[in-house]
Amino acid sequence: MKRLTVAGRLIITAIILGAIFLGYKYLGGEKALNQMSEDRAQSPQTEASNTDPDLPSAETPTENSEATSTEVSTFSYTPPGPVDGKLRGVVELGASGFNSFIIKVDKEKRWSLEKSEFGNSLVTENMATDEDVRIGLKKYIAGMLDYGVGSKDIHFVVSSGAAKADVTVKITRVLKSLGYVVNQVTAEQEGQLALKSVLPTEYAGKAFVVDIGSGNTKISWIENGKVSALESYGAKYFQDGTDDSKVYQEVSAKAKQIPEDLRKTCFIIGGVPFEMAKEVRKGKERYTTLSAPLAYSKLTNAKSKAGVNIYKAVTDATGCQQFVFDWDANFTIGFLLGL
Repeated sequence: MKRLTVAGRLIITAIILGAIFLGYKYLGGEKALNQMSEDRAQSPQTEASNTDPDLPSAETPTENSEATSTEVSTFSYTPPGPVDGKLRGVVELGASGFNSFIIKVDKEKRWSLEKSEFGNSLVTENMATDEDVRIGLKKYIAGMLDYGVGSKDIHFVVSSGAAKADVTVKITRVLKSLGYVVNQVTAEQEGQLALKSVLPTEYAGKAFVVDIGSGNTKISWIENGKVSALESYGAKYFQDGTDDSKVYQEVSAKAKQIPEDLRKTCFIIGGVPFEMAKEVRKGKERYTTLSAPLAYSKLTNAKSKAGVNIYKAVTDATGCQQFVFDWDANFTIGFLLGL
């Protein structure tokens, strides 16, 4: 009986120890799993991070997330307005149409946009007749005079892209018949004027400027007090049958010449950037920060796709993360500021 009692005690002890072990293993493990789930729910980014550079992480967005993201940062800046400013007007003959701008500018070159109009001259399609040009220009002139701009404060500028078109001679002839001087600018001058209108003084030492036009793209910046401006393909390069990759490579090469300390922010203007900015503009803000290039894959017309290719080339070459579109700026306003 004693041996049986000892054996029984050993058996009972073994059963108790087994029960304790199993309880610790399963109940404790379940509790640990529950705790892990709670921690994961509270810190989702911890699970996303990893040390393998070939795998996506919280800090490394995939191409797919870049393409669909609509998150853009806000550019908080208010330019100083003019004091006792004077009205001045300019009509731009661009590669895609007539545009007009009326600004109020003071002696310190502080300015504000008072009015703008955008038209279509069919320049590059070579369909504008003398009468088309005359009617269009008279319309802009009459509108400016009615607004209060003096006749001597109305100016005309032919963009470098439009200057390459055969119809420019015809348009210049019509302008002269109306008694106005035609101011033609080179691509380099256009880039410098774009910079003058869009680059805030506070950003002169930490930003660059891109103007994606139909006829050409201008890239400009200030270094050691000197303005540099480079020209490359415009958003209508597809009309000449030019390959996307060729344009991408050339624009990239030009953009890589921008000093590295100026690549943090880019102020961008032009027709295609206008289309991109419309996608993410908040209210009537003066400045809109553009999304990454792949976010604009839904812009499917040929000109927009070409412009996005140029935009991507600049983005990839510079690594710039902040492209700011200015809804008011135009290179012809830079021309007015230089008078």
